[in-house]
Amino acid sequence: MHYIVIIGGDKLENNTQVLKGILEGCILSIISKEETYGYELLITLKTNGFKDMVEGTIYPLLLRLEKKELITSKRREEQNGMTRKYFYITEIGEKELNDFKIYWDKLYVNVNKILKE
Repeated sequence: MHYIVIIGGDKLENNTQVLKGILEGCILSIISKEETYGYELLITLKTNGFKDMVEGTIYPLLLRLEKKELITSKRREEQNGMTRKYFYITEIGEKELNDFKIYWDKLYVNVNKILKE
């Protein structure tokens, strides 16, 4: 199975596992900056170039991150009476995010080196 993702107007077909790993790293990074809920996370991803991202992609990733104990959640009632599930990064998640950043930096440099030769 492949996802077609539009990043900055360019269509990219990515292997599902590669895309999931990248999205997990992006989600951990967003959550590490401040607590957030699913729909707000979706909007943040869309505003940062993941134009075709849908809720059906986000929520399974959040569930997987929670099962791996990289994030945790808490339901909170809003002023309008609505209840939202807010996500927070865990200590394990912070380590995973740091590992992802190191890996991504190396990957980015190496791939660009080859592409620009």
